[in-house]
Amino acid sequence: MKCTATATPAQAKQLGFHPERLDRIGAFLARRYVEPGLLPMAQLLVAREGQPVYHASLGQARADGSPLGEDAIFRIASMTKPITSIAFMQMIEEGLVTLDTPVAKVVPELAALGVYTGGGGSFPFFPTRPCAPMRMVDLLTHMSGLTYGFQNRTSVDAAYRTLLNDGDRAWGDYDRYLAALAKIPLEFEPGTAWNYSISTDLLGIIVARLSGKSLGETFQERVFAPLGMTDTFFTVPEEKLGLLCDLWTFQPGTKPKLVGRAEDGTAVRPAAFEGGGGGLFSTTSDYDRFCRMLVGGGALDGVRIVSPKTLALMTSNHLPGGADLTQMSRSLFSEAHNAGTGFGLGFGITLDPVRTLIPGSSGEYFWGGIYSTAFFVDPVERIHMVFMTQLSPSSAYPIRRELKTLIYAALTDSYA
Repeated sequence: MKCTATATPAQAKQLGFHPERLDRIGAFLARRYVEPGLLPMAQLLVAREGQPVYHASLGQARADGSPLGEDAIFRIASMTKPITSIAFMQMIEEGLVTLDTPVAKVVPELAALGVYTGGGGSFPFFPTRPCAPMRMVDLLTHMSGLTYGFQNRTSVDAAYRTLLNDGDRAWGDYDRYLAALAKIPLEFEPGTAWNYSISTDLLGIIVARLSGKSLGETFQERVFAPLGMTDTFFTVPEEKLGLLCDLWTFQPGTKPKLVGRAEDGTAVRPAAFEGGGGGLFSTTSDYDRFCRMLVGGGALDGVRIVSPKTLALMTSNHLPGGADLTQMSRSLFSEAHNAGTGFGLGFGITLDPVRTLIPGSSGEYFWGGIYSTAFFVDPVERIHMVFMTQLSPSSAYPIRRELKTLIYAALTDSYA
């Protein structure tokens, strides 16, 4: 187990943290999760003003006991979504598209989508009605009327499981994906409700079409290379396969089950479907650089990715009337708790820490991935966190809430 303050005690104090309280974080992760075998590994970075103040690296990267290295590569799943959203907003800044552009202008395959009216229909016999056009902003906010098959609530969800397999890496190319999606109606009128969905996968297709390149190439040129994110990609280079962690899944009442061995080679095969909603591999240090860009108002080390005003728009609550997810969400699962939480353009937004029952700041933004990875950025306290592990689903343990509590418990100097 390695738990180190990457700042000296004096530096941590200067950055407004209590060194001994920071040390509680690694001890907690070890005692509560890694040593009992609930998590195979855990890697955490906490920073303020873009400067690391605490780092922990615990457990093993693989079932064979390989240690977890600082350069370990993780599947970040839905932590791909904020990257896709940033790339899309770059295109807005360039005048290629607007937030109220109809989706069908770029993806005409979906121009005829209607809303499911219920009544017991099932694919291919869905009763539908016409609806207002889906707009780009509806994709960014998950208010599009699209869904995920794993929500497992409606006939529409079932059709996603049958026809789409939710954009799995092995599913197929964008044209086939869109042809299938065009056969399934929306669950609700765009802009009227919130549902965690394939919206960002569709946004990724739009980003690729607007750029005229693959999504991976677009990310590389627009985000990864400018930020120095050298180990983030849809396909792991063969020479870096040795850095990839194994994957486990939660089993109630017993230790996690190994479900994906890094050495099986799947990750080094080119992804057939580069999904804007999930599919990237990354490292703690790479995602830290992405978060440092966010803390920096859209820029890092003199390189600007988006403007401060664009980022401010993205990290504001876009739910109608200032609502939170308790009022708008239809999801059985998402990477956010609902109370006191709004949603922006690609990020969950903390509206009211009192309602979340977790210490923090109004205006924090965050997201996570199904393999229990997570990040948050607090623009008030200028704190960010990156947490990596490899256990599905992310709802197995309340570790994100616990980590936030421990991090803010170590804060001694508030900017608020």
